[in-house]
Amino acid sequence: MVGVSEDVIIRKATSEDVQAILVIYNAATQEPASAYEDMPQTLAQRKEWFDYYSKRNFPIMVAEHDGIVVGWGSLGPHQERAGFRFTGSVAVYVEKMYRRRGIGGLLLKALLQAGRQRKLHIVLAVIDSKNGPSLGLHREHGFVQAGVLKEAGCKFGEWRDAVYLQCSLDDRLVPEV
Repeated sequence: MVGVSEDVIIRKATSEDVQAILVIYNAATQEPASAYEDMPQTLAQRKEWFDYYSKRNFPIMVAEHDGIVVGWGSLGPHQERAGFRFTGSVAVYVEKMYRRRGIGGLLLKALLQAGRQRKLHIVLAVIDSKNGPSLGLHREHGFVQAGVLKEAGCKFGEWRDAVYLQCSLDDRLVPEV
């Protein structure tokens, strides 16, 4: 398949992108090894998510090709506790017909850079154990397996194993206070 990554623009998402983000996310909810949700989200739910991330200054990036949003990614908190303030969590979704063309890698690279700018130390990703392409993408960008939570997810009436990956963004020996 011909690559399109050189023609893709990675930019900060705007509220006008929420509909396209919703369409891509809802398509992933229909795949067994992606987006652990059994039901598609509503536009109101995605807008609420977008507003939450925006108010907290968590980055949401989109990949645009020929003026069309073909992928998106976000960097959010791992947990909302002070002890995890140096740990983030990424998610990357690419529209099915644009996968394996380098777009996910461009998004992930931009999110990791945003994590460095935020002075994060570790970024986590949680990926279904049977989602080989996503596991490979994250490994290509420096993620290593941190553990597997057996049967921690449920989708379409099946237990799913969740693989936790982590990427170190710096080599600090102690956190900045």
